[in-house]
Order: sequence, then structure tokens, then C-alpha cells
Amino acid sequence: MTDALTFILTAVVKVLITIFVLLTAVAYTVWLERKVVGRMQNRWGPSRVGPFGLLQPLADGLKFIFKEDLTPPYVHQFVYILAPMLAVIMALTAIALVPIGPTITIGHITTPIQITGVMDANGHDSSDIGIGLLILLGITSISVYGVSLAGWSSNSKYSLLGSLRASAQMVSYEIALGLSLVGVLMISGTFSLREIVRQQQGGFWHWNIFGGFQFVAFFIYIMAAYAETNRIPFDLPEAETELVAGYHTEYSAMKFAMFFMAEYANMITVACVASVIFLGGWSGPIPSFLPPLLQSLLPVFYFLLRVFFFIFLYIWIRGTLPRFRYDQLMAFGWKFLLPLAIANIVITAFVIAVRG
Repeated sequence: MTDALTFILTAVVKVLITIFVLLTAVAYTVWLERKVVGRMQNRWGPSRVGPFGLLQPLADGLKFIFKEDLTPPYVHQFVYILAPMLAVIMALTAIALVPIGPTITIGHITTPIQITGVMDANGHDSSDIGIGLLILLGITSISVYGVSLAGWSSNSKYSLLGSLRASAQMVSYEIALGLSLVGVLMISGTFSLREIVRQQQGGFWHWNIFGGFQFVAFFIYIMAAYAETNRIPFDLPEAETELVAGYHTEYSAMKFAMFFMAEYANMITVACVASVIFLGGWSGPIPSFLPPLLQSLLPVFYFLLRVFFFIFLYIWIRGTLPRFRYDQLMAFGWKFLLPLAIANIVITAFVIAVRG
């Protein structure tokens, strides 16, 4: 009974901490994007609310909470309300499978720094999901239903066109994204995200992007991930010049904010997965003279640095590249990324066979 209670309390604490950190990161990713793009465009970005505009995310959140929540009379109300909830729930659920660090010991409790991880009586990671990567891809694939249902239920031509674009785009690029990971899976021989990180320990030359020669797969993953998250230059589902705001044209107040949260939470999840698969996860030098607690938390710092790099890359590309035409978007996915991903798999398999 005590072990069960400890497991439940540990899981609840990890869930609450993760949700708090993730939602805070989502809010300040928006602030960071506005500041960085502002600098790129020779302007200040948010500067009025708090020092350096640091309280702007709080002001935006309060604005969304207190705005009038309008529901147009011609929408399919149940699905219209369900869609943003589905989008944000899937975005928040995906992060549960991502290992953020090794283990941390507080008192008599030792637990992996991951929501789905727990240590058994022998100190082994007993709940590491062996097919964590497959489950993660499945969860992120479901998020397209939130966008599709939002466009259909809004009963608006702009929303419907945006949702149809989003569905076609996400289905198309999901294939290239999945195939880009096959090379890493062939090298590591496992679907376990924690095991993939463990195999990349020992220095950056062991990372899959370098040691596994998966730099082509890394490029494919990044391009497909931008398309999956509907970010510039792949933001055709919400192209303002032709679709007003795309699939969330008819949404307001917190329902609109939920789509906003889901988009940025998906960006963070994509960055986390890229860090785990290609860049060694939480690996890095840990000085032995540090206290045990700092030795447990330093890998988390290394992991967050990698995630920050990817978020900055997202923002940088937004500030420098124009939007594709829709035919260019589809041609890039089917005629370039897909054949390149298949070629990467064939070459990786050949190299593994020769080495073996």
C-alpha cells in the first residue's frame, strides 16, 4: 500500500510540475519569439508590461480569459467546443513520454525525470516504455483531428479550407518525419527513448547526428516538424492573406488561446524529441565535486539548452523565410523529402550491414 501511494504521489507531483513548466515555457516562447523577431526587424518587441516586457505573457493570458467568448449560431456546437480541447490535450499528453533527464533522488525516493518513469525496488527503471517513440508519434498524429474538426464544425469556408490544408499537409509530412527516424532506430535497435539517449553518452561524437551519420535524417526531421506544427514557411493552413486565420477564424477568447497553446506546446515537444533522438538528450559533462542534487539537475540544464536551440531556430526561420505556395509545399514533401528519407534508410542499412 505504501509503495502504491508513493507511486501515485510521485506521478502526481511530476505531472503538476511538468504541466506548470510546459505552460510557462509556452507563454515565454511567445514572448521570446516577439522579442527575437522584433530585433531581426529592427524594432523592440514587447517592452511595456514589466521589465523588458517580461510580464507581457501574463497580460496576454488575462486578456484571453476576460475576452467575450463568442459562439457563432451556425456552428456544430459540440464538435466546435471539443476541437480546441482535443488539440491542447494531445499537445500536453505527448510531453509525458519524453525523458528530460536521468534520475533524481529526494529523500528515500529515486525516480526518473520523466512522467512515465518510476524506479522499482532494485533501483531499475521498471516503467520505461519500450515503444515510447511509437506511442509519441501516435499521440502527435491525433492532434490533426483537433484542427480538422475545428475547420469543419465552424461552418465557414475559410475555416474548412484551412482544416483541409492542415490535414493534407500533416498526413503528407508525417510520412517523411517517421521515415527520418528509421535510420536512428536501425542504429540503436530500440524504440525506447531512454535507451536511445543512453547509447549516445560519452561525448558529442557519439550523438546520432554525428556518430550515426544521421545529419540528412536530422534535416528531414526538422523540415517535416516545421510542416507538422504549421509554422512558417509551412503555415498554409492559417495563411492570413487568403484564409483570414484558417481553421481558427471563428474562434475567440480561451478557445482561440487553446489552439495557440497547442501550437507552441507541439513546438516544444518537437524540440524535445529532436534533442533525444539526434543530439544526445541530456548528455554532457558532470563535475564530480558538485552536490548530488546538482549532479541530478545538470543533465536537465543540458537538455533545456538543446531545446532552446531548436526554439530559437524556429523563430529564426520565421523571421527570414517567406511562405511557400501550396503546390511548392506538397512538391517539397512528396518529391524531395520522401525520396531523401528512403535513400537515407537504404544507405544506413548498407553501412550497418558492412560494419556488421
